[in-house]
Amino acid sequence: MERAGRLLSKLKIPAGAMRPDDLARAAWAPAVGSKVAAHTQAVWFSGARLVVEVEDAIWQRQLAVLRGQILKRLEEVLGHPLVAEIEFRLRPRRRMPQLAETPRFSQDEADQIPDPVLRSIYKQQRRRRSA
Repeated sequence: MERAGRLLSKLKIPAGAMRPDDLARAAWAPAVGSKVAAHTQAVWFSGARLVVEVEDAIWQRQLAVLRGQILKRLEEVLGHPLVAEIEFRLRPRRRMPQLAETPRFSQDEADQIPDPVLRSIYKQQRRRRSA
């Protein structure tokens, strides 16, 4: 697989066309591989520091140990030393949908009728009377 730097140079893209933060974030997955990339996401780049969100504290510790190797691999993928520091942050947990503690009952008395045909007839008759 060719390095991203070589591919970009072949494309003849003007120097200012791709921002450094886009390059750094795009290089993350090819540098670490698909297995690690599935549990992480490069979210921010400023100066020479890349911020990567990780799935949990275990991933955070393991990647911190491999920081030097990852920096070398990022340099290989990019073709130049763009990223000098990596910060691994825990990804904020998203709340899962919660079930209601008690079922919500309808205010309409017709919804208490179990048979759908009878319920429909009841609602039609009620509308006719109120009109």
